[in-house]
Amino acid sequence: MTRTKRGYTARRRRTKMRSFVSSFRGAHSRLTRTISQQEIRALDSAHRDRDRQKRNFRRLWITRINAVIRERGVSYSRLIHDLYKRQLFLNRKILAQIAISNKNSIYILYNEIVKKVDWKESAGII
Repeated sequence: MTRTKRGYTARRRRTKMRSFVSSFRGAHSRLTRTISQQEIRALDSAHRDRDRQKRNFRRLWITRINAVIRERGVSYSRLIHDLYKRQLFLNRKILAQIAISNKNSIYILYNEIVKKVDWKESAGII
């Protein structure tokens, strides 16, 4: 049987792999076996860190909301509790943006929530 040179197909596959790791340093961007290992590792890290990034952003939003709302002597948990009581389902990202851009608006929002909640509790509805 004649010898087959795997030129075109193999070269195209390796070129595709090299384009993915072209920004890596040293052997990680030059040697084929190391390239394939680094590609697997990079994709695995990216998959893991997408979840971690969501987690970190949520923590950041909660911290920002808490920092602003505590200036008025109210805790973050109290704010969220009252929001749920009034069935105002604002997500934490939006609340954090409001807290950073305009502190007064989050205070006004909380004062309105407290008025409504207190009114219902004092009337005996809840």
